[in-house]
Amino acid sequence: MSLLAAESSRFRSFGPHHVDEVAARYALPAHLLDSVRVIAQVLPFRVNEYVLSHLVDWSRIPDDPIFQLVFPQRGMLDENDERELSVLLREGRKKELREAVGRIRAGLNPHPSGQMQLNVPNLEGTQLPGMQHKYRETVLYFPQQGQTCHAYCTYCFRWAQFVGDADLRFAAPGPELLVRYLRNHPAASDVLVTGGDPMIMSTERLRAHLEPILSVDTVRTIRIGTKSVAYWPYRFTTDPDADDVLRLFEQVVASGRALAVMAHFSHPRELETAQARLALSRIRSTGAIVYCQAPLVRRVNDDPRVWAEMWRGQLAAGLVPYYMFVERDTGPKEYFKVPLARAVEIFQAAYRTLPGLARTVRGPSMSATPGKVLVDGVEEDLDGKHFRLRMVQARDPGLVGRPFRARYSEEASWLNELELDPATPADILAAVNGTKAPVR
Repeated sequence: MSLLAAESSRFRSFGPHHVDEVAARYALPAHLLDSVRVIAQVLPFRVNEYVLSHLVDWSRIPDDPIFQLVFPQRGMLDENDERELSVLLREGRKKELREAVGRIRAGLNPHPSGQMQLNVPNLEGTQLPGMQHKYRETVLYFPQQGQTCHAYCTYCFRWAQFVGDADLRFAAPGPELLVRYLRNHPAASDVLVTGGDPMIMSTERLRAHLEPILSVDTVRTIRIGTKSVAYWPYRFTTDPDADDVLRLFEQVVASGRALAVMAHFSHPRELETAQARLALSRIRSTGAIVYCQAPLVRRVNDDPRVWAEMWRGQLAAGLVPYYMFVERDTGPKEYFKVPLARAVEIFQAAYRTLPGLARTVRGPSMSATPGKVLVDGVEEDLDGKHFRLRMVQARDPGLVGRPFRARYSEEASWLNELELDPATPADILAAVNGTKAPVR
């Protein structure tokens, strides 16, 4: 058996109950081990053998970007909350610990941008579990069996999916209601299968969710949101059903649909292993197109050289650089956020170095309540400095592509922290301020 096959046959995840084992294996200092124990009470923690042995540079911890990406760190929660959790954990006060964890999670904005209030669709007056419909053309679908990942990103804006609270979780038991909804909404031409990570499912389960969608003629694009190439590329190479999943991809493409694998790469190191390169080659051989996206995250990739290297690597592998996102206003945002002013500088500095074919990438983009708001740059006139803004996607399709601007700020890191120009058109102003009813 090849080394590649031998490694891939031993998938094993490591969670909060395995931190002592990981610490002993990699000589994790006691204070870092304690940090993982404390913060993992609130935020999800999961890692696997591939990430530990191929991606983390253990000689650089705690500053290594992949270590920051997957291991909970002190500073991700409020200092007083961390202190309280440490005491309760050390003293074994389980009931009080559970109460504190619940309270802290509730204060972390677990479902930002109106996901629960505005995005959940209904069919004949009944809300549909495990679905979101924010934009007219695109329906998000959360298969119940795909609501975990091969490893968790510490900055994940969907952290609430993974903490075991059913009230915070999107999960659909099956595709039947999705198919009925799509037949009633022919303008919804795209389905994004997301999670969690749909590629955590077996091919048999994934097929059970995808094949019914193919019966809806108005659906022309199927997207699969996944971090699996970065965190477990063996899913497409030597896992027992790796060939089966590639055949499923071929089936989707043969049906006349576009199949888009929305691959999440946060750092160029995730693209560099032989396993990841092979997985990407096999995916592309099915006719699927691989689009790449990730948020800009302090301590992980807040350097234009990192993004330039990553986008160039994606292009060289035949992938499409797609989005640089702004870290959402949820979870440990204060730890990871990058001010919009700095985000623009990083994006533009990296973008200027790219060849034309890699300039497909867009950013920095905020997935905010009214839509995806792009920060196109900074301009200065007699009225002072302003951010140039534009919605590249919106609840109200009439807002898409229309420019507006906001007063420049060195500190603002999200849309609701900006002061819009008084000349902003009334419908854009109403959408941004939340006074206009959502339209799809």
